[in-house]
Order: sequence, then C-alpha cells, then structure tokens
Amino acid sequence: MTEPQRIRVLSSSLIIGFFLTWEVLCIALNVSDLILPRPSEILVTMWTRFPVLWPHILQTLYSTLFGFALGVSIGVALGVIVGTSKIAYAVAYPLLVGFSSIPKVAVVPIFVLWFGSGTTPAVLTAMVICVFPIVVNIATGLATTEPELEDVLKTLGASKSEILWNVGLPRTMPYFFASLKVAITLSFVGAVLSETVASNMGIGNVMMTASSNFQVSLVFAGLIILALMGVALYAVFSFLERRVTGWATRGNDIAVT
Repeated sequence: MTEPQRIRVLSSSLIIGFFLTWEVLCIALNVSDLILPRPSEILVTMWTRFPVLWPHILQTLYSTLFGFALGVSIGVALGVIVGTSKIAYAVAYPLLVGFSSIPKVAVVPIFVLWFGSGTTPAVLTAMVICVFPIVVNIATGLATTEPELEDVLKTLGASKSEILWNVGLPRTMPYFFASLKVAITLSFVGAVLSETVASNMGIGNVMMTASSNFQVSLVFAGLIILALMGVALYAVFSFLERRVTGWATRGNDIAVT
C-alpha cells in the first residue's frame, strides 16, 4: 500500500470511528435526542427531509460561491496593488487588518439595513469574510519575489507589467491556492451566518427554524450538510492546486518517494 493510500484509509477509518463512537455513547449513556441525536437518526432525517432541504442547499451554495467569487476578484486586485507597491502596503495594510478584525456578525445588520433581508446580505457577508486571506497571500507572494530576478529582467528590458505577469503572478500561485482553501470555508461561515439572521432561505435559516422548534436532529443534519459541502469545495481547490502549482511541490514529492 502506497503512502497516499494508507493516509486515505487512516482518514476514512478515523471518520467512521468518530461516528460509531458517537452512536455507541449515545446509546450506552441513554442521551436524549433533544440534547444529542444519534448519527443514525441524523441520517434518517437527512434522507426523509432531503426534498425539502434541497432548495435550501442550493441557496446556500449559490450565496457562498457568488460571494466567494466577488471576494476573490476584489482580493486579487487589492493584493496585487498592495504587493507591488511599498507605499500602498504601508498605507493600506493597517486598514485591511483593522477591517478584518471586525466581527462579521456585526456587519450583517448593516447589510440588512442597506439591502434588506434575503440573498444580498448573505452574498456580501461571504464576500467580506474571504477578502482578507486572499489579499494577504497575494501580497506576500509578490513581496517574496527575488529582487535580483527583477533586476535581471529589468536589465533585459522587461517592463513592470511584464515582470508582474510573467514572474510575479506565477510565483504567487501556491500562496493564492492556499488562500482559496481558507477563503471558501470562511465564505460558508459568512453565508450561513447571514442566513440565520436575515433570510428565509438557506441551510442557516433551516437550522435556526429547527432550533426554535426543538428539531435537534434537523439542526445536526444542517451541520453535516454544510460540512460535506465545505469538504467537497476544499477538495476541488486542493485538486486544482496540485494541477496548477505542482512545480512548487515537485521537489518535496521527489524527496518523499
């Protein structure tokens, strides 16, 4: 068995063991379903309520991906500006840090006040929460480009835009994809957070409504659905990262084998 296969087996075993332990402890300790439902009950709830949950899943996925796309676009633009200019870095970076430090739950009421309840606040919250990781990683990637390499290219007659396009941006790809994996999970947090406060659609709204009606198994079903969607999107960006930035880890792969 190869090392990647062994890791996958161990990871699957850990997940299965976690849910089996959960099931056994709930039965052995006679835990009430109103406190902690068993995984088997949660699966039954997911299966029986799936036709009802499906539109909410699509709504949460749409809000997350739309906000994520906007956040990535803005983050890349700001990251390039901040990373290629020392003045912009010194001026804008403290503002970005301060803005990212604001609890995102505090901006949801503002978005509701400006745009009303519904999809727009969820999209904007997902966008805002994922901008900062993109900006930081793009700026870091550009800042780590060797000055000697830039000097050589300038000597050969390359312009700043050519250096950025042919050297700077390709060198930031490992940083960029690392930030995407973080940003997509944060986008889910932002979208669901907004749905619990200011929406009548989405998994966040389902979980809030189910909680108020003491449907605890449905609340946990929503959590598992969110976890599955987050893992699936994380896996997609991990796959793209390996395909696009394989050159950055090729040396490590050779060393491992």
